[in-house]
Amino acid sequence: MKINTSFSVVIRILLWIIMLFGGAWYAIAQDVENPYFQSILFHILTALLGLIITFFAFKASANGGRELSKGRKGNTPRLETNQLVTTGIYSCMRHPMLFGLTLLPLGWSLLLGSPTFIVKLAPLEMLFIIFMVMVFEEMEVKKKFGSDYQNYAKKVPMVSFEWLCIKKLFG
Repeated sequence: MKINTSFSVVIRILLWIIMLFGGAWYAIAQDVENPYFQSILFHILTALLGLIITFFAFKASANGGRELSKGRKGNTPRLETNQLVTTGIYSCMRHPMLFGLTLLPLGWSLLLGSPTFIVKLAPLEMLFIIFMVMVFEEMEVKKKFGSDYQNYAKKVPMVSFEWLCIKKLFG
């Protein structure tokens, strides 16, 4: 099977899978004796919150991805762009999809109802995602789009918590 995308994207997807499923496996193994993990009420509450957070994580990713696809012209592989996108949600934040996906470890941990995942692993995974964006994603787009991206980055923050941006992101 031929994968029609860059090595960098494939590596990031594999890291996501390892973090989410590896983290779940490790955390559940740690929580077997934990009274919260054994509580039905705890699972109901965390699952409801987890569903909400996971919904918003995917909503943000879908909205960002839809806008980002406008930067894919010609024979550019899926999940990649060859034109800088600065419209829609990208007019108020540079990484809306990854902002949304940063919520995914927390939503997943709450769905699983794993105290270890919720308190320890999800925050670490979220920080790792932020680190990957700040280092690798920024480095790649600077290299790909040069001064156009640097000018854009001077005007638009990585993430914005302004109400209009949040509305665009999750709307």
